Amino acid sequence: MVNLNELNEAQQCAVKCCDAPSLIIAGAGSGKTRVLTYKIAWLIEQGMAPERILALTFTNKAANEMKERIARQVGQTESSRLWMGTFHSVFSRILRYEHEAIGFSSNYTIYDQTDSKALVRTIIHEMGLDDKVYKAGSVAARISAAKNRLVLPSQYLASPQTQNADRAAKMPATGEIYQRYVERCRMAEAMDFDDLLLYTWLLFKNRPDICQKYEERFLFVLVDEYQDTNFAQDQIIWQLTRQRQRVAVVGDDAQSIYSFRGANINNILRFRERYQGARLFKLEQNYRSTQTIVDAASRLIAHNKGQIPKDVYSRKAVGEPIDLLRCYSDIDEAALVMKRIKELHNRRSVSFDEMAVLYRTNAQSRAFEEVLRKNAVPYRIYGGMSFYQRKEIKDVIAYFRLAVNPHDEEALRRVINYPARGIGDTTFGRVCDEAKKTHRTLWDVLADADALDLSSGAKKKLREFCLLIQEFNEAAATTRADVLSRLIVDKSRIREEINKGRDPEDISRQENLQELMDNIASFTAECIEQSQSASISHYLQEVSLLSDVDDDNLQSKEEGVVTLMTIHAAKGLEFRAVFVVGMEEELFPSPMALETPMGLEEERRLCYVAMTRAEEFLTFTTSKSRFRYGKVEQMQPSRFLQEIGLYGTSRRDDSLSQQRPQTQMRRPAVSPAPAAPRRLSSVTELSNTTTAVKKDAQMSVSVGDVIVHERFGRGRVIATADTGVDAKATVEFENAGVKQLLLRFAKFTKAE
Repeated sequence: MVNLNELNEAQQCAVKCCDAPSLIIAGAGSGKTRVLTYKIAWLIEQGMAPERILALTFTNKAANEMKERIARQVGQTESSRLWMGTFHSVFSRILRYEHEAIGFSSNYTIYDQTDSKALVRTIIHEMGLDDKVYKAGSVAARISAAKNRLVLPSQYLASPQTQNADRAAKMPATGEIYQRYVERCRMAEAMDFDDLLLYTWLLFKNRPDICQKYEERFLFVLVDEYQDTNFAQDQIIWQLTRQRQRVAVVGDDAQSIYSFRGANINNILRFRERYQGARLFKLEQNYRSTQTIVDAASRLIAHNKGQIPKDVYSRKAVGEPIDLLRCYSDIDEAALVMKRIKELHNRRSVSFDEMAVLYRTNAQSRAFEEVLRKNAVPYRIYGGMSFYQRKEIKDVIAYFRLAVNPHDEEALRRVINYPARGIGDTTFGRVCDEAKKTHRTLWDVLADADALDLSSGAKKKLREFCLLIQEFNEAAATTRADVLSRLIVDKSRIREEINKGRDPEDISRQENLQELMDNIASFTAECIEQSQSASISHYLQEVSLLSDVDDDNLQSKEEGVVTLMTIHAAKGLEFRAVFVVGMEEELFPSPMALETPMGLEEERRLCYVAMTRAEEFLTFTTSKSRFRYGKVEQMQPSRFLQEIGLYGTSRRDDSLSQQRPQTQMRRPAVSPAPAAPRRLSSVTELSNTTTAVKKDAQMSVSVGDVIVHERFGRGRVIATADTGVDAKATVEFENAGVKQLLLRFAKFTKAE
């Protein structure tokens, strides 16, 4: 028997409503899955046959979790009869039943993304188009977006707006590629993931009799994570529910963060306009986070205009104050986060696997990976790979390795035809065979390419590659790492190759490449300041040492691992302690988001998601400066910090406000919790002293002097050596450790 007493009052009301369309707004940590599973179990207990219930989710994990919970309520036999699964799995099942109506066999193949891109690439080649302009991934993304808007090839080709967009992207033939792609899929009896939605919609649109059959079959339809539905998914749900209107959708508009995948927040915001008489249920009690975190997140999201108002509260303790770490630089930021992780672990008994560092872009992981590795703090990259393991980074590093050592065969194999320069497998196979036969390195064979049994064209391409690597090799002996790295990424055409696309994956690769270049520029500047070699060889040595840390120690099973991830990847997860890093304008919120009000609102929702992952400890970081685009840039604190209440009235005020905004803690209507002292945040300021540049004194420091370095932050001079242009100072920095600086190059000010 379903025991509704295990639910709170709002959850019970949402579960019991079965006679009207229901919009269930489930705030973060409010028990969304519990409500869905209890509602399905309740429907079955009220006499509805399980096979007459359709439940749609976004992931197999969510579907399986709900099935297990429902089985505990009503038994395995009953739960197994449910129509429950992801949108794609359920609609694929329907299409296999109704295959004749759409002109497919019942054994059609489903193409994954790799298959789709491969077919697009083939069509581009067959049409004689430039695959450097018509990148398969970019074209496939445009086709996918069209299908999710339910735009057929004929409509695509007839749309002036679409054609203008393709011309602006220098891909005017995209519509024809789309048309050929659909024809080829039909010939191959294949559908891609987007087709599973498109053909289901077409089936119901063109065959009202079949649509009516499924409308009558499903007495009740439930949809999870409704804020993430796209146009096609929403239209199919409407097709199945418009007559009976027995539908319950569950979601949180404040957590709609996937517009780049086609998610449309208006689906949830306008639900009650479409379904007249729909009832609204708000699950406002947060079971995850402390009241302090809940209040701060609510203050932030209140600045969004496009939302369904709700008054989220927690019955957990007021909890720890929110921390704001104001850092001098991104180097300082990584060091401070590492220190705080160790403090929480050692002093507050927070295990490593209860902590997460969340960032806006994948590229930000590098600094945290490096400092955690150097300090033997175990970590993992969730939903991605380590910075130096990403393809675009490994490709560039391979060129660096060849610049230092042309005989590096693994590096040579990796980039001999990347970016594409016409050295195919057959040509390179001849090189490898010759090297094996004559017991020479691949480089030695390449250097003597004219002796190979190859066409003149193939020999020419090999010679051009050799000349390129020789140029890099000669430059490596005398050129600083930052200058050489720019030469390599430009002349190898890697930068040109990576900068072509504008899809989210392309942008991520571009950000990673820029992060690598900034890291090399920062490395060079530090080497010069510390009178060390600034060669690419020295840089490669540092990277190798970082990668050589004992991975077994970094994957300690006893203590767990700190999780590093993007905020997008963190949705649906929770941690006892969360660090939200890089809270600066044009980083978070991102530059693209600042272009439109809707973009800014989604960034604010993204910040809301980040905050509500935290159960007990929440820390923000913001840096005064970052190494970006080859130089140190001054940063402004994110506007979100002011909206949360961690700053004063002016977002541009360099000082951190110690005032606590006065807010009222919402009390639940039933059984109010006792009043408790309010704490909003504790602000950690790294320095209350003012600094000023003293050019006449810059070359003269004494033991005991306190300085503020542009990148390393605040430190105390512990030793000096030499005089004049060779004068050096050894400085113990608060967070960056001990550094020896060559004073004529060091960028610091004396603290007064």
